Amino acid sequence: MRLSQLILHNFRSYADTDLTLHPGPNVLLGFNGVGKTNIAEAVGYLASHSSHRVSHDAPLIRHGEAQAIIRAQAHRGSREAFLEVEINPGKTNRARINRGSPVRATEALGILRTVLFAPEDLEVVKGSPTVRRRLFDSLAVQLHPSLGQIGQDYGKVLRQRNALLKSIRHQGFTPTHESTLDVWDTQLAQVGGRLLRARLDVIAALRPHLSQAYEDLSHSVRTARMRYLSSLTGHDEDSEERAAAHSSHPETDISALENASAEQLMQQILEGLQSVRKKERERGITLIGPHRDDIHFSLDATPVKGYASHGETWSYALSLRLASYRVMIDDDPQPGAEPILILDDVFAELDARRRRRLADLTTGAEQVIVTAAVDDDVPESLLSNAYRVTSVDQISHTTRTEAEQVDHE
Repeated sequence: MRLSQLILHNFRSYADTDLTLHPGPNVLLGFNGVGKTNIAEAVGYLASHSSHRVSHDAPLIRHGEAQAIIRAQAHRGSREAFLEVEINPGKTNRARINRGSPVRATEALGILRTVLFAPEDLEVVKGSPTVRRRLFDSLAVQLHPSLGQIGQDYGKVLRQRNALLKSIRHQGFTPTHESTLDVWDTQLAQVGGRLLRARLDVIAALRPHLSQAYEDLSHSVRTARMRYLSSLTGHDEDSEERAAAHSSHPETDISALENASAEQLMQQILEGLQSVRKKERERGITLIGPHRDDIHFSLDATPVKGYASHGETWSYALSLRLASYRVMIDDDPQPGAEPILILDDVFAELDARRRRRLADLTTGAEQVIVTAAVDDDVPESLLSNAYRVTSVDQISHTTRTEAEQVDHE
């Protein structure tokens, strides 16, 4: 899978730009702040309809504009498609496929697949549960595009239910509230069961590839592991101590859920909501559901968060992305269907050995997009096709020799 053309209109710092891309590596070189990452972000957004840098769309629009548009000529084996996504903050995003009539943006999900590595990946390991949930949900949507709508529906129901609980907390509980909560419970359980099943499937698919990727990248004798922590089995994201204690008993986590069907998970969520209803009325928030869950990462039995070294943490984060790449290939092994790899300013964070290992592990990908501020950070094997990004108005093809001359000036 690859792009041959990328067109940006009012996306981030770009008013209008038209970039030609080639099979194999495409390296964007330039100082920080000139717009390299914006290009990588646009390609990732075209595939997942989400950004690796922000959680909502408003920052993606060029200052003073109301809308941004990303267009691209995509190739998947012998098939081609011209994609267009309109980003409309506060409104429904729209898409066009092969210059057809506008449709809901979610209908274009699945045509393009990407795996994006970025410095923000450290937050997947070190940051909040929200960041981890977003990673797994994004991968699930790329594998099964219909889940994009499921995630949106879950968010809408959750907001409505939380608004009702807050109203109850401040105004008091009435019999009418009871029946209304029953309705929201059913809706939350219906979409929540499907979302939870999708996450568990992603975990199961990633697990063997994660351990192999970590071994390949770090040459460590320790095994990278992960498991799901669910509010259905007692996980409470508001209590780090409880979460840490809970993580020492893996048999109470994913093993209790991984064999359940979506319908069975729906029933468990519904029962869980009913069991904590009094507590929810007191606190004014929904305490059971996928939005309260987390993923626990470890090396052997040792948690990565708070215990792993900087190098181990980086290797783990990169291994998650490499595992995602392998899962997508397993999902569609047809020639030309492998996802585009995006390496956004990653090499600057790695030592020389890890740089070489990462470059070697990406060899053979149909298309790789790399951004870097320092030319020497990029392994030479990836510099066959490079661009010098001087500003949003000036992107020019360069050569290895020219890149070295710039570094010495």
